[in-house]
Amino acid sequence: MNSKAAAQLYDRNLYYRRKSVVDKVARILEDVRTSGDEAVLKYTARFDHVKLASRDLRVAESEISGAFQNIKPEFVATLKMVIQNVTTFYRSQIKKPCCIKSEEGILLKEEFRPIDTVGVYIPAGTAPLVSSVYMTVVPAKIAGVKRIVILTPPGRDGHVNPYILAVANLLNVSEVYKVGGAQAIAALAFGTRTIPRVDKIVGPGNAYVTEAKRQLFGYVDIDMLAGPTELVVIANRLSNPDFVVADLESQVEHAGGLAILVSTSKQLIRQVKNRVQGGYAIYAKNMEEACEIANRIAPEHLQILTSNPMSVARMIRHAGAIFLGPYSPTPLGDYVAGPSHVLPTLGTARFSSGLSLSSFMKTSHIVSYSRKALEKVREPLERIALIEGLVKHAESVNVRFK
Repeated sequence: MNSKAAAQLYDRNLYYRRKSVVDKVARILEDVRTSGDEAVLKYTARFDHVKLASRDLRVAESEISGAFQNIKPEFVATLKMVIQNVTTFYRSQIKKPCCIKSEEGILLKEEFRPIDTVGVYIPAGTAPLVSSVYMTVVPAKIAGVKRIVILTPPGRDGHVNPYILAVANLLNVSEVYKVGGAQAIAALAFGTRTIPRVDKIVGPGNAYVTEAKRQLFGYVDIDMLAGPTELVVIANRLSNPDFVVADLESQVEHAGGLAILVSTSKQLIRQVKNRVQGGYAIYAKNMEEACEIANRIAPEHLQILTSNPMSVARMIRHAGAIFLGPYSPTPLGDYVAGPSHVLPTLGTARFSSGLSLSSFMKTSHIVSYSRKALEKVREPLERIALIEGLVKHAESVNVRFK
């Protein structure tokens, strides 16, 4: 990897830890914690340039249902088709809890329970992220989350983007609030008079939103600390250069988006560098080295544009989503394929995953022993407890046999 690419990756890893961002976010969070709606309204006026009253924060049901008046019927049909794709994928993830029984009277189970309340943050600054609504809400609903609320910044007219409201309506989400930025995350974490406190916050956002999630983890659960989007394309001399160029350019279309071509073909690299504004190209001696470079980057999106992409994919250990072959461009995952586009960035694909049903569920371990089964493990349990100096632990077992 050249020094420029390495430097940018390093800078991206500091995305949400710049001191100016950390300090500003900390002040906003404390203000919302102590002043609630008053602080939320103050920051909405300051950052979104909209003056609202507390009663205006929640989008009226009439506004949600009326959103369809501004949307063409064919787009609604498109939304329904895409929502079905996402639904089909996540329903396939439903699994039965494990259960172990023994003749001696041992029962061990793992039970899955949905999180009670989830807050979904949907950015709408430079463009309304309509796709993020169904990519977050659908898996939450299938997991069994009973209360889902959406927070999204209002436009300067004081209204929420109608496309966001239309998707919310199609997904039967009736609680939508006109709040953006770090103050939205704070309101979801602490709760205000108007906005309910939630158990988990999901959804993308800018550096301030991400930093707010980082500081509030522990008050609430979060999906991940996501930075700007990123793509690595692995290609060779047989790859179509037009496809490579188009895919890289689609990624740098995002503000702060990072696009990297890793190729075993110097000719392809020269062709692409002459046509793509932004991004990086890395030459690899062979496909094994190309995959090792990709693993070091651990990108959010990885496209493999070789003639036998599956064999290359077997060498990949770290990537949020992998797209195989010339007819599987990354925008498929962004919009219509089914798996959520909320994916790990900034190299965190080394240890984390995209949204799944398990993101919205907890597990409880069920343990049940009969008297006979407890007596069988009584002595080994006592030995371990005494080694750890926890005499009362051993006594809680022994008292049952006196």
